Amino acid sequence: MAMTLRTDDELDHALDALARSEGLSRQEVVRRAVLERYERAGHRTRVDDSAARMLDRWGDVLDRLGSV
Repeated sequence: MAMTLRTDDELDHALDALARSEGLSRQEVVRRAVLERYERAGHRTRVDDSAARMLDRWGDVLDRLGSV
C-alpha cells in the first residue's frame, strides 16, 4: 500500500540523518518508528491493566500499610 508523507525541513533533515547513520532507507526509518510507537502503546495498556488488577487484589493491604 502506498502512502505519501509530507515533511518539513526539520523532519526531512532528521530522516536523512537517521537513514544515513543506520544504513536504512527513509521509508524503513519511518516504518520502524511507527512500529516501535505501536509496541510502546500496547505495553502501556498492559501495565495499566496489570496495575489495576493488583490494586483490586491488594489495595486494602496497601491502605493498611500506608496508615501505620
